[in-house]
Amino acid sequence: MAKKQQENFVLSLGGSLIAPKEGINPSFIRSFRDLVLKRAKRGSKFVVVCGGGATARAYQTAAASAAPTLSQDELDRVGIQATVLNARLMLAIFGKSAHGIITDPRVKLPAKTKVIIGAGWEPGCSTDYDALLLAEMIGAGTVINFSNIAYVYDRDPRKFPDAKALKSMTWKQFRQLFGSRWSPGLNSPFDPIAAKAAERAGIRVIIADGRDLANIGRILDGKPFIGTVIS
Repeated sequence: MAKKQQENFVLSLGGSLIAPKEGINPSFIRSFRDLVLKRAKRGSKFVVVCGGGATARAYQTAAASAAPTLSQDELDRVGIQATVLNARLMLAIFGKSAHGIITDPRVKLPAKTKVIIGAGWEPGCSTDYDALLLAEMIGAGTVINFSNIAYVYDRDPRKFPDAKALKSMTWKQFRQLFGSRWSPGLNSPFDPIAAKAAERAGIRVIIADGRDLANIGRILDGKPFIGTVIS
């Protein structure tokens, strides 16, 4: 048990959880903070990388509509700023208990800090990729991706009621479902660019619903959980 308590965790926290369309939920953010800090006090280290979610997509849609000639890189840069805003919010909530905001996953992280907040880095990928690079840096064998879905499905469950939840899958199966190319605002369970990097590095990815705090606790404790494992 002591070994698990000292584990390094990299959490890719979807913007859909931090700032959903319905409005920011302070209760969720406080509960998420408390859950992370409780385990950090036991010795675990956390890197929480914040996504842009609906906020990023709204700004990107507006930018593309107002200036149709904008490049993908420029649209990505717009989205990256939304991740920084979300990270700033999370850092404010964590207060002095966290260090941030890391926007370059290549920098050396503070060794003694138990909670580090990250945001987007460069155009051409999402914060999932940043989380993957940070996992390599701190020696974490797993990236946990929290969003508003419980599983990866074989089809869009919003369109197909009979869509099948996949509890485990290979990276090859993932590519068959979601492709291997990135575009700004892409709505995929995991960034295809990050997926390639995860496969090369031998890092597994867990996809789970971050709104289920009890389930997050089970994942962090190494207990049976609801979600999809990709490896």
